[in-house]
Amino acid sequence: MGKIQKISLALVGLIIGGSLVGCDDGRAGAEVAAKQLASAISALDVGDVAFEGKDAAAANEQLQEVFKALEPGKPAVETGELKLEEDTATVPLAYNWKIGSSEWKYSVTAELKKSGDSWLTVWKPALLVPDLVDGEILTKATESPQRADILGAGDAPLVTYRPVVNVGIDKQQLAGGDPAASAGKLAELVGVDSAAFVSQVQAAGAEAFVVAITLRDDASRTVTDAQISAIPGARAIKESMPLAPTRTFARALLGTVGQANAEQIEKSGGALTAGDVTGTGGLQQQYDALLRGTDRVIIRAQKADLTAEEIQAAGTDPRRTVFDVPATPGTPLKTTLDPSSQQLAEEILADIQPASAIVALRPSTGAVLAAASGPGSNGYNTAMLGQYAPGSTFKMVDSLAMFRNGMTPDSKVECTPTLTVDGRTFKNAEGYPADSLGSVTLRDAFAHSCNTAFISARDSVSQAQLESAATSLGVAVEAPKLGADAFLGSVPGEAEGTEHAASMIGQGKILMSPLSAAVMAGSVAKGAPVSPQLVLNADAAVPGSAASESPTAAAATPSSSASDAPPPAKTAEKPITKEEATALADMMRAVVTSGHAGFLMDVPGSPVGAKTGTAEFGKENPPKTHAWIVAVHGDLAVAVFVEEGGLGATTSGPLLKEFLTAAG
Repeated sequence: MGKIQKISLALVGLIIGGSLVGCDDGRAGAEVAAKQLASAISALDVGDVAFEGKDAAAANEQLQEVFKALEPGKPAVETGELKLEEDTATVPLAYNWKIGSSEWKYSVTAELKKSGDSWLTVWKPALLVPDLVDGEILTKATESPQRADILGAGDAPLVTYRPVVNVGIDKQQLAGGDPAASAGKLAELVGVDSAAFVSQVQAAGAEAFVVAITLRDDASRTVTDAQISAIPGARAIKESMPLAPTRTFARALLGTVGQANAEQIEKSGGALTAGDVTGTGGLQQQYDALLRGTDRVIIRAQKADLTAEEIQAAGTDPRRTVFDVPATPGTPLKTTLDPSSQQLAEEILADIQPASAIVALRPSTGAVLAAASGPGSNGYNTAMLGQYAPGSTFKMVDSLAMFRNGMTPDSKVECTPTLTVDGRTFKNAEGYPADSLGSVTLRDAFAHSCNTAFISARDSVSQAQLESAATSLGVAVEAPKLGADAFLGSVPGEAEGTEHAASMIGQGKILMSPLSAAVMAGSVAKGAPVSPQLVLNADAAVPGSAASESPTAAAATPSSSASDAPPPAKTAEKPITKEEATALADMMRAVVTSGHAGFLMDVPGSPVGAKTGTAEFGKENPPKTHAWIVAVHGDLAVAVFVEEGGLGATTSGPLLKEFLTAAG
């Protein structure tokens, strides 16, 4: 191509380009300005937007003030179809706010004006919210629905609204008195930290009511209204709040309810705000969204300086509602927990100082009737989360594995005083009867819990067979119907030497919770693996919440036996059969009729079958021991555990007898 041709083409391109510029009606520039405006509002920062009739900094300050009540939320703002008329343009702005679980959508119209080569936004408050005028801001109020109850067996209310009194200092009623002096006297009266409460009262505003403690307003209340009112400024304000029947009732399992703290609010993703009531720990936290429901949210436009007094004095509310989401009531959480069984278990454990637990369930259905953790557990859910060596209760698993190798309760085994495996000496429990040594039936070795007889079977019963037999009894198997966090047991499939020998007597790396021990016993009574059930409507939980996940195994407990246990199996490898269960039940009955649980012979009702267990732990000499006993009694399976309890028969046994006798 020649030089003249190149110049000609360049001139043509220049002419065409000039024609396009000449035909530009300004739409492209207006659309760019509109999109920049939408993006700036979405970020709640219009400090770089060019406005007509308003300084950008002033406009940004007003925007911040209008939307302050909605922090930390930000709107998603998108532009619609721009309409152009010479040097002016209008464009719809579509707002979308996330308000809790709802969306607040609205549209406004932005006006743009061309100034030279630029497009300016015409500032007006209605650009932010429809019909908003200068001097107005948005406010946000929430109204929480009443929290739903937690129900027990037969829909008996476990946690429901009960009367309380908030005891504190009302600084408006001090009448010139010394707030520190009153706070100190009240703190001493109700038993709270005096220095901390005095500091709270002193730091609070002149019109504040500062709560020292919330007390149940029932017969358990020992601080009287007269004692409180005798202190200047002290008041007891009646209220109600979700509470269990007593302060300790299933506390570790159910959790508690109170005002959300800063950490809970931060983690809630906007679901919780200051003043909201929420669950802490246990089922209250796990099913918080289900129980809480959703708040009513009201967003109003009002004068920035409007006072509460002016609102009350006005005949008609001067505020304008711009968005209103109705509340959704919470859904009651239905459980299988039996109030009388739970209360009985807690009363029996009331004086036990070490960590302890009683779990009772119905083998026929798997329904958990009681899951009590004693005061020595210090608020921990030992009943369902504890991880402890089960000791000789695990001989139920050994025996099932031995049955599958051809043995019966009448098969002969050798019970020796001691047995040495790879240099480690194992012995029977102190006081083992001499007349049960030597060649005895498996039933007799089980009834008297001969350690050496069961360890002697280690060569014919592999660790893998133990694992399989454990799952056959419902141990270390997922519990899809439980609906609560629990440790379901752990039985490693591989172990050699002394570790395998220790496994035969429920030590080594074998771990159970009181719940899994009750499941093991219950599976014998049922003649099939028991799958425990506690929460009946877990499927009603809000999708994506903690409760919508099926909990199976929990983190390690603070006990000395805690370990990083593997997850439970999906199902039993080979479910226990009726015939196998009958043979095990025969041997469990022998523990009562001829073994060292004879104290259960006079329990009224159906014959009791049991198995005791004592598991050594720690490095002391003599070592400390966990005390266990499990039992079946008709359609009832019970596990009793005491963390530092001597022998299972002598420590946990009497607690079990008391429970079975009273439970009927």
